[in-house]
Amino acid sequence: MAANMKSVKLRIKSIQNTMQITKAMELVASSKLRRAKERAENTKPYFQTLKKTLSEIANGNTDFSSPYVKRNASEKWCYVLIAGDRGMAGGYNANLFRALEEEVKGKDFALFPLGKKALEYGRQKHYSIVNENYSLVGELNVSDTYAIGKELCKAYREGEFGHIVLLYTDFISMMSQKVDSLSLLPLSDLKEESEEEAKAIRNLILYEPSGEDVFNAIVPEYLAGLVYSGVCTSVASELAARRTAMEAATDNAGEMIDKLSLFYNRARQASITQEITEIVAGAEEL
Repeated sequence: MAANMKSVKLRIKSIQNTMQITKAMELVASSKLRRAKERAENTKPYFQTLKKTLSEIANGNTDFSSPYVKRNASEKWCYVLIAGDRGMAGGYNANLFRALEEEVKGKDFALFPLGKKALEYGRQKHYSIVNENYSLVGELNVSDTYAIGKELCKAYREGEFGHIVLLYTDFISMMSQKVDSLSLLPLSDLKEESEEEAKAIRNLILYEPSGEDVFNAIVPEYLAGLVYSGVCTSVASELAARRTAMEAATDNAGEMIDKLSLFYNRARQASITQEITEIVAGAEEL
């Protein structure tokens, strides 16, 4: 009985230490989440303005032609996967990898990983990896995403890939994050305006040296904006998922401690009762 009580006491101590760690991780994630949410929200106007400008140029030129709008002959896909740098975030990374596996079925593709877990996953699965230089998604900045946008545009122009897709986690709320995919290239979905709107645009805007040159110059910025927005949103989603997971782990640890404490107290009470009974029995024999 004494050995069993000692084992339970050690178990309680171990869970308490784990609980301190999960509580600390929950507080750290909560403190970082507010700034990450603000950064994700601040990127949306930039992206929306770029998309509107590209749409206006594409629809405002009758003789408009760009390698980014028309499809090339390549059937190979490139998936820009934004995952986390660490685990302990519930199903955050696992949901991304599951979605990617569904997306790539039957396709010839390569992986452009952003984040340590994305790179580790690509290596583990022996996927063709485009670039391994962006293994810390939490440290990516605007200049990094602009370099990524230029690299993706170059690969598309040269016919290395026929489709480029961004796979990330969209931040919906503190309790809800959803894996989402977004087509980056080709930009054939930009020509969606009506004929009247296109005529109005042609009458109002004149681009120098040409609309096509301006359009081609903006596309890398546009892709950089999309990737940066995806990075900011994914980082916020990862922090929210980690906060939720650590909060649940802390609560579970508390429940386990309560159950083990109850078991320990009952065992201790039974041990004391047994000792008293033995003492009383010995006194009666005397």
